Amino acid sequence: MTKVAFLGLGVMGYPMAAHLQKAGYSVTVYNRTTAKAEAWASANGGAFALTPREAAEGADFVMSCVGNDDDLRSVCLGDDGAFAGMTAGSIFVDHTTVSAQVTEELYAAAQAVNIGFVDAPISGGQAGAENGVLSIMCGGDASHFEAAAPIMDAYSRICRRIGESGAGQMTKMCNQIAIAGLVQGLSEALHFAEKAGLDGRAVVEVISQGAAGSWQMANRYETMLDDHFDHGFAVDWMRKDLGICLDTADDIEASLPVTALVDQFYKDVQKLGGGRWDTSALIKRLRAMG
Repeated sequence: MTKVAFLGLGVMGYPMAAHLQKAGYSVTVYNRTTAKAEAWASANGGAFALTPREAAEGADFVMSCVGNDDDLRSVCLGDDGAFAGMTAGSIFVDHTTVSAQVTEELYAAAQAVNIGFVDAPISGGQAGAENGVLSIMCGGDASHFEAAAPIMDAYSRICRRIGESGAGQMTKMCNQIAIAGLVQGLSEALHFAEKAGLDGRAVVEVISQGAAGSWQMANRYETMLDDHFDHGFAVDWMRKDLGICLDTADDIEASLPVTALVDQFYKDVQKLGGGRWDTSALIKRLRAMG
């Protein structure tokens, strides 16, 4: 039986690891808060480990979904890191949204000990993780991706290799850039409808069937109209991601004026106390402005 370790049991990682266990893999999980890993193992029938290294020992594949660059380094490197427990020929798959720089660093560190490394950030939110329909964009050696793809099938709708190491993270940046503009546009449209005295639901019923339609509109307009933002991807995490996008844009000399502006709008949402609100809370900023 293929052995898989999963590091990080947040709102995304917890259901992703569960899908692997249900698919018949032998799964060992690690989480910084051990009680959560123990609870996952009790609920799903897998095992839990006290360190990333312990989780990775004997695993054919090690998957991670943690918070940021430093979190990823901490689960990969050092005496208790996953790389120290992995055997030559095994493959590490990172689902975290991180910088291309840390991906390059860890890809090189993995190569040095004959471990495969695939950057595989995800899109689809908590609902996508729970329903096993995530979009996964990958970078890394073709042979490593091809070996890991069947594992990722357990929680993905689409999983594609875009190019060499780092290409997955660059593609995720494209994803976040596109989302930022879409959510702001949707927020402005719904806010305008409210100010004009229109029935927002009736407006969306019509415009969603034309060129204005989007995933964001279909999945977020009702909660936006109802002023509910306690689901999905948090503003704090979106600002982390957009910071990566903007830093990378400086490095590659790409112009992202709208993304930079929306990032500042999210900063305003944080000032309203909305750091843990869903990203669709951009409309809260407009409402607060009157």
